Amino acid sequence: MAEPYDTLLQVQEFDTTMDQLRHRIEAMPERAALAEVRTRIAATVKAMAAVGAQIDELAGRQSALEEQIASSAKRRHDIERRMQSGEVSAARDLQAMDHEVAQLAERQRTLEDEEIVLLEEQEPIDATLADHRVAADSLDAERIRLEAAVVENEEELRAAIAVAEAARAECATGLPEELAERYERLRAHLGGVGAARLVGDHCDGCHLTLSSVEVERLNQLPVDTFATCPQCERILVH
Repeated sequence: MAEPYDTLLQVQEFDTTMDQLRHRIEAMPERAALAEVRTRIAATVKAMAAVGAQIDELAGRQSALEEQIASSAKRRHDIERRMQSGEVSAARDLQAMDHEVAQLAERQRTLEDEEIVLLEEQEPIDATLADHRVAADSLDAERIRLEAAVVENEEELRAAIAVAEAARAECATGLPEELAERYERLRAHLGGVGAARLVGDHCDGCHLTLSSVEVERLNQLPVDTFATCPQCERILVH
């Protein structure tokens, strides 16, 4: 192997290293875990909203019951006050008022029983909401930890990319312009690999085996002669 092809392979190694580092940025486990945690947070928030709606509905029903209880209690109190004040003396009227007081007392007891049922119904819902809040706090703490890990890891990887880019730029100055342009075109269309070595009878870029005739032809070429893989068309260094 002779110049500039040994330099070309070094450039390819730098490019491969940088591609791998960029892939690690996108595929780091912490990033995938963070996406999952964010999905779980969204689901938990949605569940909390649903439970909150249940609590609001129960609160509305309880408020309506309390208003009815207060209204019945006030009406009962007013009637009893009138009965005790002597304002009403007719036995028939007093009997009617006494009957209404009894009805109001019975209605009040019924409403209070309904309120107790509502309170009992709300207890497990409150417990569920509390569980969701604990889960949300835990998930948020995990989100913060993972976000910090992603930032830290990405900074380290991008620093490594910057070092490789600087070394690659210095190395690439030794490439002829035409060879560098052809390499870049091939790299853009062939998965980031524009140059490969001929290893035995196969191309190290596409990993396909060349015919014995083609291998013989390549081996007879001067080491500084430009060649391409007949299979993938990558620049083939022999």
